Amino acid sequence: MAIRAWTNLLSSGIGGPRTWPEALVRLELEARGDGLRARMLDVIRAMELDPNGDPVRLPPGERTSDRPDIRLFRGAFTAAECDFLILLAEPTYERSLVIMDGRDVPDPIRTSDGSTIHWLIEDPATHAINRRIAALSGSLVEQGEPLHILRYRPGQQYHPHHDWLPPPNRRVMTTLIYLNEEYHGGETLFAKIGLKVRGRKGDALVFVSSLPNGDLDPLSEHAGLPVTSGTKYLASRWIREGRHIP
Repeated sequence: MAIRAWTNLLSSGIGGPRTWPEALVRLELEARGDGLRARMLDVIRAMELDPNGDPVRLPPGERTSDRPDIRLFRGAFTAAECDFLILLAEPTYERSLVIMDGRDVPDPIRTSDGSTIHWLIEDPATHAINRRIAALSGSLVEQGEPLHILRYRPGQQYHPHHDWLPPPNRRVMTTLIYLNEEYHGGETLFAKIGLKVRGRKGDALVFVSSLPNGDLDPLSEHAGLPVTSGTKYLASRWIREGRHIP
């Protein structure tokens, strides 16, 4: 576990110097005896990356709203990358919770199950995905919170809410990756501007939740509508205005 964690940290540069080529060499060795690490390596080898691990090219963005600024990137992620994230999260889902009166209680706003790919387990393939999210959103990868995988079963939803968080280091932007299509319902709704989005597998939705002065944009309120059948999988990465990673 420690060997793999060290490889992960080398790929991301969290806690020390980032050495992407060395991380890949280590991952190749680990993949010889570990099926999941081999899957990560296959995912990376299929990516078009420069020597730093950044994407060589990006799909064009389709602007669906000027305010809030919302852009949809069709096919930004491959089916193999989406399947990998679903596989990675599957053993670690937990009911979405919030802290109230010092206790963890079910989140009254979000009824989904979630899995956080935190810094120590952010493997090289996930890190490369996070770097593509940064490029799509025009941010630095260091501004992103850990990637969060959400699973919505029939009846589960995310009630209307804002992603924005106040100072210090405000949360100002969100990227959503639609990981599958085998479900009904579950659209992303921006009710105040009359926009409903249902992404296809691999699409990425990027939206800004702050005004130019950094304050909350109330028009960024959105919801994940109830899933009526099937299971919806979604990856979410919240982005801060400044560096967030350790």
